[in-house]
Amino acid sequence: MDVVIYHNPACGTSRNALALIRHAGVEPRVIEYLHQPPSRERLRELIRQSGLGVRQAIRQKEASYLSLGLDDPGLDDEALLDAMLREPILINRPFVQTPMGTRLCRPSEVVLDILPPVTRPFAKEDGEVVIDATGRRVR
Repeated sequence: MDVVIYHNPACGTSRNALALIRHAGVEPRVIEYLHQPPSRERLRELIRQSGLGVRQAIRQKEASYLSLGLDDPGLDDEALLDAMLREPILINRPFVQTPMGTRLCRPSEVVLDILPPVTRPFAKEDGEVVIDATGRRVR
């Protein structure tokens, strides 16, 4: 299965999504998007395929979000994309693409929606159980 994750190793959500992909028996292509940002068209495609709007795909918790005035509701998608490409830390993460779909995997267990069934127990790095001992997804 061809899986791509736009990953930030400093982000716990991204690390957990990557661990879940590997737990499913898949070795993804890992793109550290802070070092290899997607092109404008690729970013637009990831956002569209995820069923999101551009504003939903921007990381509002970053300090630069406010300092750049990106909270202005009058800014159009192109202005937001410009900011995300200038400062890739503003791209929310992790985006994951598989043959079963594309998702912004927040929370990380959203990745299970686009992977083959996983029935082995799994807990996030903070201990939160995602798949219990009986192989059921905990919601």
